[in-house]
Amino acid sequence: MKDFETPADLTKEDVTVLILSAKKRMGLTWEQIAEAIAMSPVWTHSACVGMNAMPPEKADALVAQLELPAEVADVLVESPTKVWSQTVPTDPCIYRFYEIVGVYGPTLKALIHEKFGDGIMSAIDFDMTVTRVENPKGDRVKVEMSGKYLSYNSW
Repeated sequence: MKDFETPADLTKEDVTVLILSAKKRMGLTWEQIAEAIAMSPVWTHSACVGMNAMPPEKADALVAQLELPAEVADVLVESPTKVWSQTVPTDPCIYRFYEIVGVYGPTLKALIHEKFGDGIMSAIDFDMTVTRVENPKGDRVKVEMSGKYLSYNSW
């Protein structure tokens, strides 16, 4: 984290470092943090790493739970600028999702268009869950996504 003269100089990156440090120091899981602010773990993590803006009451609850400076909440409520620093991710877990979209993206698009018409699944009016499913051949990762269907305007 960079040095800053006043808490007003905090960036989203600084806040992410503060949150991750507090999480580690307190021995908390994302499930525990999310439960404390009454949000899903997926959304909570995404907002904590700067990819979503938090409503003020959720930001205040997170700051209180993690015992962070009040100024952190001001940054958490700011609208994010979503930038990916590399085209193809190199982290193996993230790369697999990239690979899934590369392989199955055209199939998902075709099936969405066939079932709904010409449009997309919203990533704003959206929710996702990640669960562990026990399996004798090796536990499975279950990712469920649900997004509002948005048809393309024809004008």
